[in-house]
Amino acid sequence: MRVHLVDGTYELFRYYFALPGHIDDDGIEVDAVRGVLGSTLGLLEEGATHVGVATDHVIESFRNDLWPGYKTGAGIDPLLLAQFPLLEDALRALGVTVWAMVDLEADDALAAAARVGADDARVDQVIICTPDKDLAQCVADPRVVQLDRRQRRLFDEAAVREKFGVPPASIPDWLALVGDNADGFPGLPGWGAKSAASVLARYGHLENIPADGSTWDVTVRGAPKLAATFGEAHKDAMLFRDLATLRADAPVGTVDDWRWRGPSPELEQWTDRLGAPDLLTRARKAAEGRES
Repeated sequence: MRVHLVDGTYELFRYYFALPGHIDDDGIEVDAVRGVLGSTLGLLEEGATHVGVATDHVIESFRNDLWPGYKTGAGIDPLLLAQFPLLEDALRALGVTVWAMVDLEADDALAAAARVGADDARVDQVIICTPDKDLAQCVADPRVVQLDRRQRRLFDEAAVREKFGVPPASIPDWLALVGDNADGFPGLPGWGAKSAASVLARYGHLENIPADGSTWDVTVRGAPKLAATFGEAHKDAMLFRDLATLRADAPVGTVDDWRWRGPSPELEQWTDRLGAPDLLTRARKAAEGRES
């Protein structure tokens, strides 16, 4: 059994900016919803049996209380924001499990579902469908991998090391030093991707990095200055790591809850609204294929 976990927030953004737009009969933009619904249906047509989609029902989360600069919904096109609840309802009509996050984030739900899937002896592989670097921390050979569906690239632990220079377990530490513009925290002054990777490849986690750069058992340009910055901003670094660490205890149910059993009757109303009757035909055909 394989489990597919989809980053619905990423998918909605992706299709919103990739598609020309489609207005329903009520004058509401719905094309991104149509795009994500078709993409998710594509997974089912390819044979996916257990699927969960996570969304940021509310962009803000508990992390906004920890860091004032953390990402918010400010600046996001209202036409895009308005499609989040529409997407969640359309996916439920398709019969797919949806985790619409409020206090936590979509990434937390994906991390929690990856943990649940990996802990289930019946699951051969958990596939996290997103290119988001935050989710790289969840990769664990051989059970949990990350898939960039757009580039058709699969990330196991070796691929994560190749891309970031550190193992999955060190991704939150790496993000703490480098920062994450998408999430709204800056990292530490002077620290870049290469210096952070070099130091963490040797020491693993922030608490293991020696305070004196001259004692580092790794060659890093400007080590004394980096060490000084690390010491001065140590509290910030630990906070940033906390922000980057995904919460794997989000309520996501069990693997059995995620099994696709076909679309609900409401899908016909949704495909009419989306102007995509072909999606209903495809969903019914995919469901019939499971029965035969």
